[in-house]
Amino acid sequence: MTIGNYSLRGVSSSKEDVHKAIKNLDKGIYPNAFCKILPDYLGNNKNYCNILHADGAGTKPVLAYLHWKEFKDPEIWKGIIQDAIVMNLDDLLCVGATGPFLLSSLIARNKYKIEGEVISHLISATQKIINEFKKSGIKIILTGGETEDVGDVVKTLSVNFTMACRMKRIEVIPVNIEPGDVIVGLSSSGVTKYEKDFNSGIGCNGLTSARHDLLSKHYSIKYPESYDTEIPENLVYSGKNKLNQKKSGVNPDITNYLLSPTRTYSPLLLEIFKYDRKKINGIIHCTGGGQTKVLHFIKSNHVIKNNLFPIPPVFSLIKEQSQTQWEEMYKVFNMGHRMEIYTNESVANTIIKKSRKFGIDARIIGYVEKSKTKKLSIMTEHGDFVYS
Repeated sequence: MTIGNYSLRGVSSSKEDVHKAIKNLDKGIYPNAFCKILPDYLGNNKNYCNILHADGAGTKPVLAYLHWKEFKDPEIWKGIIQDAIVMNLDDLLCVGATGPFLLSSLIARNKYKIEGEVISHLISATQKIINEFKKSGIKIILTGGETEDVGDVVKTLSVNFTMACRMKRIEVIPVNIEPGDVIVGLSSSGVTKYEKDFNSGIGCNGLTSARHDLLSKHYSIKYPESYDTEIPENLVYSGKNKLNQKKSGVNPDITNYLLSPTRTYSPLLLEIFKYDRKKINGIIHCTGGGQTKVLHFIKSNHVIKNNLFPIPPVFSLIKEQSQTQWEEMYKVFNMGHRMEIYTNESVANTIIKKSRKFGIDARIIGYVEKSKTKKLSIMTEHGDFVYS
């Protein structure tokens, strides 16, 4: 993959057209919050606010579909449910929400490809994940959902959730990044004390390109329903690997690299909020847009990331086999940390100590300088890259 191939596959890391379409919409009572925050329509209390958020597992379910067809492993669907829930939950955590959270599902499927057994696994997995979050202090209530048979629209399946909560306005954490802030990055890979298995760090973003760049033509021939026929042929499953291809390192095969469930930072953030909520100037979930996500939340200032984590093997493998430019890799993937906290150096050091208690690698990965225009500089051993 070269610069531009992500778009050629029908995906956008920055979603410029979406941001242009919504730029004139009401941005809520905290316009620069990570999620849109509304007045307390549910309780009509001026001291409270409401949040309703929707997100999902992206194209990761297509990978799970391939794995299911090849190996019939029901556990793979539990990972997809975790992906879709975490993409909602960790976004809400960025504004300081701690729950309880109401959760509703939307599963769209092609009935001829996704049989009832898969739906059963998905629904069962949802309750299992909710129970696991409860052990970490996160209360999620499943309100129901919708399963749509829309084969004319969806070739395999799509897994999405909507999550809602009510919180005190005084507890809201908007994004007010200031010169002098340092940035604490929370690693996306490794094994935390609340995870059972090693996490590759892939998360839920960039999976369209990861799937096509790493997997072989074998899958386009055997499962033509797993890709968009509008994609240029040379970009369809252009890799060298099978799902069970063995790789060196902690994860033994491609499945474990690409389908590693998205890590939640909720246990750590709950702990941080008990002590340091008022000293945090912003929390950014590095999802769509990868390491450039912060650009959506600053109008000026220069964000400098000059001490990033070592690149996890999954991203090195994608880079190696796709020949993607490094500049594009940082726009598409999280590249080693999926959550970053903007604060002062004293609080940063406290957060890093708390992170270690949960088995999460954390470090100061950069800082913020004054600037009349917004700018992001990412400085790496592979070069320095500037985004605006």
